Amino acid sequence: MKTTLLDFPGHVACTIFTGGCNFRCPFCHNAELLDMDLPSEYSQEEIFSFLERRQHTLEGVAITGGEPTLQKDLGPFIQEIRQRFHLKIKLDTNGYRPEVLRELAEAGLLDYVAMDIKAGPSGYGKVAGVPGIRLDPIQESIRFLVAGNIPYEFRTTAVKGLHCRKDFEEIGPMIRGCRDYYIQSFQDSGNILDEAAGFSAFSKEELQDFLELVKPYVGQASLRGIDY
Repeated sequence: MKTTLLDFPGHVACTIFTGGCNFRCPFCHNAELLDMDLPSEYSQEEIFSFLERRQHTLEGVAITGGEPTLQKDLGPFIQEIRQRFHLKIKLDTNGYRPEVLRELAEAGLLDYVAMDIKAGPSGYGKVAGVPGIRLDPIQESIRFLVAGNIPYEFRTTAVKGLHCRKDFEEIGPMIRGCRDYYIQSFQDSGNILDEAAGFSAFSKEELQDFLELVKPYVGQASLRGIDY
């Protein structure tokens, strides 16, 4: 995505989508990106050529997916963007590879992290599409971000048909001490993983109710992407 004012808060950025994911969220709106063997639409040099042409316009690069931390060359890729174009880096992640998150952060390669909190612990496997999922890696990533110095946010996409009030009762204690938390409203992109499930959006009032359950545990909490 050549230009975005939304994906990297406070910065004019472009967005790079990586292929492959270790989750199978049934409401995933980038379902075409889940395959690790997805052929590349752009080479690294094509991306670098684009960044060179736009480096005086862009302030940052948002790297999303799929799940970017599955990419073996993610660190060197970010390092080259930093060195050649002096752009800030935002990483979107599901938090399931805390060792990669820590490695990138300790190498000084990240300026902002947006981590998805899929659900409360009791519903995580269902919402992530991974029955029996271990939550230890998720909790480790949460602790690392909360205790660290990198600007970050946690966010949950609320989906009617997957989430309920209990999820948000559990999410608050799960992310206790978080600086910024957002609840995003589900939007059907027309290309979600489980189109037959009939997922829909909660009302604004319902989302506000969920938000109030989380607010006592976090610094700032708000709704995002609500246009009704």
